[in-house]
Amino acid sequence: MVSRVIPVDPFDLVVIGGTGDLARRKILPALYRRFCAGQMPEGAQVIGAARTEMDDAGYRDFVGAALDEYAQPAGCAERARFLDMLGYVTLDALGDQGWSDLAARLDEGRVRAFYFSVGPALFGPLAERLQRHGMAGADTRIVVEKPFGRDLASARALNTDLARYFTEGQIYRIDHYLGKETVQNLMAIRFGNMLFEPLWNSQYVDHIQITVAETIGVDGRGEYYERAGAMRDMVQNHLMQLLCLIAMEPPAKFDPDAVRDEKLKVIRALDPVKPDDVVRGQYLADGGRPGFREHVGNAESTTESFIALKARISNWRWAGTPFYLRTGKRLRARTSEIAVVFKDTPHSIFGPEAGQHRNILTIRLQPNEGIDLGVTIKEPGPGGMRLVDVPLDMTFAQALGPEAEDVPDAYERLIMDVIRGNQTLFMRGDEVEAAWAWTDPIIAGWTEGAGAPLPYDTGSAGPDEALALMHRDGRAWREIRA
Repeated sequence: MVSRVIPVDPFDLVVIGGTGDLARRKILPALYRRFCAGQMPEGAQVIGAARTEMDDAGYRDFVGAALDEYAQPAGCAERARFLDMLGYVTLDALGDQGWSDLAARLDEGRVRAFYFSVGPALFGPLAERLQRHGMAGADTRIVVEKPFGRDLASARALNTDLARYFTEGQIYRIDHYLGKETVQNLMAIRFGNMLFEPLWNSQYVDHIQITVAETIGVDGRGEYYERAGAMRDMVQNHLMQLLCLIAMEPPAKFDPDAVRDEKLKVIRALDPVKPDDVVRGQYLADGGRPGFREHVGNAESTTESFIALKARISNWRWAGTPFYLRTGKRLRARTSEIAVVFKDTPHSIFGPEAGQHRNILTIRLQPNEGIDLGVTIKEPGPGGMRLVDVPLDMTFAQALGPEAEDVPDAYERLIMDVIRGNQTLFMRGDEVEAAWAWTDPIIAGWTEGAGAPLPYDTGSAGPDEALALMHRDGRAWREIRA
């Protein structure tokens, strides 16, 4: 298999917040890897902009140190050429300093992309200044990071602010989960294989589990996480997007608005979640490691680091099929997966001694990206018909060879999609608002006396009550394992 790298046209990319943690860890290393892959054209330029006083040479040193730490694999022999593409402007997001200097650096007649690697409170002021200083032309795009609001009202306000200066087609609301190779393969599996689509409904699917588990805590992000919690940080965006891709109807074509129209229909078809269908948790201290409340600096914190819930979609395809979602910090292993659990055969011809067996399609997002389908076969050997489940495994690294190890990082793909003007993997404004409209009542229920999050041990699968959420339905969570 030969990987295709399609160069993009020359562009100017301005990273506002260009000295921040996200720029160091993700954005700049992603651009470097695209440069090494031959996708960034001659004449492209990347400009960092932040309050820190710095010149071009200083910024190149800053980026070089970031590449040493975060650009894995090491890159290419022409690193100096990449660094030569970089510039820097000292910029005051809420004032006038630096805006004229920034405008003077941009070339006319090419794509301009402004990555807002800053807090959402600055989105509106930044958009206004881009317009005021003549940088918001027809080929201008802005990229905004989550959290896109903290509730429906604030999301609407942000959408309104941005819409004053940019059209919806110029706004790229980024969710890096949608840039993962396996997430996109989910659409290929569903809509590119006749094998699955006839079975992708409540007649054949018993339930679907979506798990995003992390072994790390919130240390270093305590202040943010105390305000957000797992519901706002993970469920409202990342897990919601995975749910939409699993549940949506086939779009008429692989087109940005066609795909996002179908995702929006899923969100609007979600039933309200009952209070007893949600479990929240907080991780406890473990030996020398602080617990959640120590990390957020609040001994009375009622913010969740873990959440599990049952969702239902009221449409013809999924009526009666539950979707179980869970995510949490300090769990047993770092793993993200979607498991489509098919129903049992209507009648077993092999008798009770053969046991119960079930087909499960598992899409692994991390680690070891890949897909496997569990099928039931006869266990080899004499002694009767003994059945066993085995996986038909497509781990990318094994199935696709060495090239699978060079699959672009999510940020690499998404930034290049911004330059190309492809919004398929970005959230639309009405989609964000619909997600908050479903999420807000759940959060409101907690503030009205639903009780504090339940404690759970580091290295566990979360509170025991999360297990009971499925046990009462006669089901069980899949084991959390790397």
